[in-house]
Amino acid sequence: MATPPQAGSYRPSKIILQLDGAIYDPVEAARFPQHRLRFRNDRWAETVGLAGLSDEQWIGHFGRFEPLPDNLPQPLALRYHGHQFRVYNPDIGDGRGFLFAQLKDGRDRLLDLGTKGSGQTPYSRFGDGRLTLKGGVREVLATEMLEALGVETSKSFSLIETGEELQRGDEPSPTRSSVLVRLSHGHIRIGTFQRLATIRDEATMRQLTAYVLEQYFGEAAGDEPEARLLGHVVKGTARLAASYMAAGFVHGVLNSDNINVTAESFDYGPWRFTPLWDGGFTAAYFDHQGLYAFGRQAQAIHWDVVQLAIALRLVASAEALAPVLDEFPARYEDAFRDAIFARLGIAPRGEAEDLALLQAIDGALGTGMVEIDRFFFDWAGGRRRGPSPADSAYATPQFAEFVAAVEQFRPMRALDHDYWRDEAPCSMHIDEVEAIWAPIAEGDDWSHFEAKVAAVRRMGAAMGGG
Repeated sequence: MATPPQAGSYRPSKIILQLDGAIYDPVEAARFPQHRLRFRNDRWAETVGLAGLSDEQWIGHFGRFEPLPDNLPQPLALRYHGHQFRVYNPDIGDGRGFLFAQLKDGRDRLLDLGTKGSGQTPYSRFGDGRLTLKGGVREVLATEMLEALGVETSKSFSLIETGEELQRGDEPSPTRSSVLVRLSHGHIRIGTFQRLATIRDEATMRQLTAYVLEQYFGEAAGDEPEARLLGHVVKGTARLAASYMAAGFVHGVLNSDNINVTAESFDYGPWRFTPLWDGGFTAAYFDHQGLYAFGRQAQAIHWDVVQLAIALRLVASAEALAPVLDEFPARYEDAFRDAIFARLGIAPRGEAEDLALLQAIDGALGTGMVEIDRFFFDWAGGRRRGPSPADSAYATPQFAEFVAAVEQFRPMRALDHDYWRDEAPCSMHIDEVEAIWAPIAEGDDWSHFEAKVAAVRRMGAAMGGG
């Protein structure tokens, strides 16, 4: 499941400047009338040597965007295009965010600090470049829950309320404003490559490919770099799609500009956790065709990766790229097994037994008689633990098939954390999110938000995330 954060020192980097402005524009951060610190992620700040900042220093860097020592002298808005609901859009880019800083962690990974709601850029079009406070709260909750469930996700690093009143058409207005900072493993998207293909910039395409291989995958450009880059993206995005399924998560907007080449989930707008194993469940009210529905996410992500392959054709042959792209379905099947088994807490046995169990799980959950979180909680380690509100569902023929299959598997971890003695699992359904937001909106009461973050981290610890 999730990898526990490891303490590290502050190691600044400006390596993206090697690209010499080819994929970014220097910008200025907005000036906000207020700065009220609402969330600081000290456990991830510790990994990059920033946990020792005072609150005022924190606000200086992540609210006023004063440069970190020896880091990028000015924020950078990245240029990219992308397919949005399968329609190509060349008029996008970082419209309300930017790359603020780059850092190395204790594992020598290059990490980016990027923003959301930090003001207008050349790519804002008609937007105000701002983020609602509710949007910021929702992103913190999404990333905390996904991290606990083992999804490779950006980390909500900082949330600061900024004192502006925003007008929005899809929620009561005026509404409160915020600026969010994310810690992520890379800021380069599939759409970054699509832009270069569209403008036919072969030199930058080769330069960017070499940069990504070296900085994010530790490889020299060497022979067939584009095929090797595509291979990393195929493997990573297959894992990402599978982890969404095991988490019961629906991203909502899997456009090609929302898929980065490190295959780390990020940019949470109309997300939802589906209560039931419902392939048609959608998160975005505007996804009228169900393009990014729960059960179609692997297909959607695969389609985006195809767009990367098409972009790479600017400098690589179809013969080199096609076999790599064809690996996605098999990669996804393996990653799906691993993700489901990891959440259930059991070790694989063999291809035939594993497939039989996955089919039994799909059949049992597909009845819609038990919620996903309840199922994985009750059957953690592959063994039934205590009475449950779902007992009547577990007596059905579909669950009898699951029980017969899972009895052959051994637990992967001890269930000695006190979380496993709770009456109910930790979850993050939309009614819970609204119940957390309501006291913030009505009385500036953050206690429910803070309690939920603590509960999610406790669940993550129980599932092996430290």
